[in-house]
Amino acid sequence: QAQLVESGGGLGQPGGSLRLSCAASGFTFSTYGMSWHRQAPGKERELVAAISSTGGTANYAHSVKGRFTISRDNAKNTVYLQMNSLKPEDTAVYYCKAYLMWPRREYWGQGAQVTVSS
Repeated sequence: QAQLVESGGGLGQPGGSLRLSCAASGFTFSTYGMSWHRQAPGKERELVAAISSTGGTANYAHSVKGRFTISRDNAKNTVYLQMNSLKPEDTAVYYCKAYLMWPRREYWGQGAQVTVSS
């Protein structure tokens, strides 16, 4: 049974840093692309960053480019999101997702709250 468990959320200060982790189990992690998404109150869920199965390619939303870094450790079945220079508008529930293009499969984590406030 596939499972994704996020950790590392919490309260961060404007200009500060937080790191999210997402531990995967129940599927072949190294063959899946991974991504982070977020959903703020009253807003639609949006893609924040994505990384290829090997970690060789990463893409970012314009709003986080240069501040957030996605990475993965296939030996630990874990994907990370390093968030620097935090802004209040980064406040949201952050979800990790595992995806396979063929056959089409995707799994979601339960979400981790990130609040940026002084």
